[in-house]
Amino acid sequence: SAGRVSVEGNPIVLEQQAINAQTETTYTLAASDCGKLVSLSNASAITLTLPQDSDATIPIGTYVDLYQLGAGQVTVAAGTGATLRVSGLTAKARAQYSRFAVQKVSANTWSLMGDLAAS
Repeated sequence: SAGRVSVEGNPIVLEQQAINAQTETTYTLAASDCGKLVSLSNASAITLTLPQDSDATIPIGTYVDLYQLGAGQVTVAAGTGATLRVSGLTAKARAQYSRFAVQKVSANTWSLMGDLAAS
């Protein structure tokens, strides 16, 4: 059907990614954000919180793309009961227009990757 291609029997979906545009200074990821691009736009600093399993049913392996659209630097934080894993960098977007992502890698555990500020 339109927008769907298979390569060696594996389906590839060519569709637009839905965007959840956030303009406040705080936001907690929700199950409805799975597979979306969450844009974060504010002139002031923004805190994006990653929920624990009991607060949001987000399957292990799920990616959520993030985009710092505004001038306010985005900091990613683990909510109560959740763990955030970052390798060698801060849990902050590097600059306005930075693209980055989180992936839920196990129960209550998230991995952060992308265009992040140096430590």
